[in-house]
Amino acid sequence: MAHAVEMAGVGKAYRLGVIDRAMLRDDAARAWARWRGRRNPRPDDDDGTPHRHGMVWALRDISFGIDEGEVLGLIGRNGAGKSTALKLLSQVTAPTRGEIRVRGRIASLLEVGTGFHPELTGRENVYLNGAILGMTKAEIRRKFDEIVGFSEIGSYIDTPVKRYSSGMYVRLAFAVAAHLEPEILVVDEVLAVGDAAFQRRCLGKMGEVAAGGRTVLFVSHNMAAVQSLCTRALVLEGGRLDYGPGSTHAAVDHYLGQLKDLAGADLAERTDRRGAGQMRLTSFRCLDASGRDLEVLACGSRTEFLIGYECAQDFRPDGAQARIVIRAASGPTVTVLDSEGNGLAVRGAPASGTLSCALDRLPLTQGAYIVDLILTADGVTQDWIREVAAVTVETGDFYGTGMVTPPTHGGVLFDQEWRLNGAPAVRSTAAEGGLRASCAS
Repeated sequence: MAHAVEMAGVGKAYRLGVIDRAMLRDDAARAWARWRGRRNPRPDDDDGTPHRHGMVWALRDISFGIDEGEVLGLIGRNGAGKSTALKLLSQVTAPTRGEIRVRGRIASLLEVGTGFHPELTGRENVYLNGAILGMTKAEIRRKFDEIVGFSEIGSYIDTPVKRYSSGMYVRLAFAVAAHLEPEILVVDEVLAVGDAAFQRRCLGKMGEVAAGGRTVLFVSHNMAAVQSLCTRALVLEGGRLDYGPGSTHAAVDHYLGQLKDLAGADLAERTDRRGAGQMRLTSFRCLDASGRDLEVLACGSRTEFLIGYECAQDFRPDGAQARIVIRAASGPTVTVLDSEGNGLAVRGAPASGTLSCALDRLPLTQGAYIVDLILTADGVTQDWIREVAAVTVETGDFYGTGMVTPPTHGGVLFDQEWRLNGAPAVRSTAAEGGLRASCAS
């Protein structure tokens, strides 16, 4: 079967720092080098360290093919090179080395809502955004009712989008992009927006696209979505092809194995972070009731999360908040521990310190989880690091009955009070439950 998309020895180098104005002779030398097929011959040393000319590789020697009608998953940590690969395939930028071959019309869904104008109505933005994404006016007119129906904002379609809520804006933007009909579709994290119901609709629409025989390159941190949609997957790490393409299940297992290694990594040295950077995350630890570091957490046990931070020399936040995002290893968010939502705002934080969050009884059921950390100050995201640690939770007696709660009861447990005819029920122990069962039998 012919490849719809093929990358052969592709590499992409970027210049570090500020690019100053070059002289005409420098431009001529680079043009001559490209003409001879050398394509910027000195961007980097072979070991991947920056060359003295300030160039560094974002991708190195990437080779893979996507068959026609295949849905290929592209996974990897932040900074692994996924976005660069998508920009190359979408022809946003050109490769420094190697060759990319594409057979068929390609459309990219890299950022929902790109090209929307706030002063225009929803109707006008459908036509504008559809044209930007490569649809003809006749295609847009033919699909207009279907697009509006999918977005569920029919009553507001003639209202300027500046008056839309963020949810309405995102629904309309995705509805336009989801109705593209190219031979090849490149999709990047579109399922990370909107509420849960909307994400399910997005996932269903992507399933229809995949079932329709179109070639799809799907990028997501949601491993459940990758496993549901993709026939094969590959893993990028450090700009190189770390696994695959191979079976989706094997690729996801390989990726989750990478995340388990993050627990021992020095958080202060992580470079795959976002934010203003005036406050930085420096450490993350899990402690038990005795203050000992935990490698495996127990359901129902007292657990404390410690977040180390440091401020820039001239920065003292008026109010700082931390957020611990706990995701299932398969992708979906299970719960968020939020200091702001809990009413805590740290005033006059010292230059460095530790924020702690204690849970009397850990409510997570047995399984593997991934932790993301977000640090904000004065309403501005200062530091955001995904996949800070991989956490394993073992079974435990959450309800204090001597009975272990199985993982089939979902990801999070709650304190409950049951009543019979308005009177509180008597909590039984495991032994009592067993005796009653044996009597009933």
